Amino acid sequence: MNGSMLLFDTLLDALAVILSISLLMTFVRLYIGPGAPDRTVAFDLIAVHVVGIIALAAIRTRSDVLLDAAIITAVLGFLGTVMLAQFVEQSDSDDLG
Repeated sequence: MNGSMLLFDTLLDALAVILSISLLMTFVRLYIGPGAPDRTVAFDLIAVHVVGIIALAAIRTRSDVLLDAAIITAVLGFLGTVMLAQFVEQSDSDDLG
């Protein structure tokens, strides 16, 4: 049983590293753009990555509080994406540059 837990913890750490690398790549997409729709999708993807990393940390530490934080982050990320999408929809095509 101890070996399987060690493998599980190692896999959780590997997933956290993969998510972190992907998160950094998404920040690059957010910075590069080139337009508001690309940045909106990148923002949404960043929120998804953060929720995933928090969920992995909650599993690793067996913390219920971190799961609450993941839920709150998911809701705020969704609301932020909706607000940005509404801005993109209402903007002129010149503003989307």
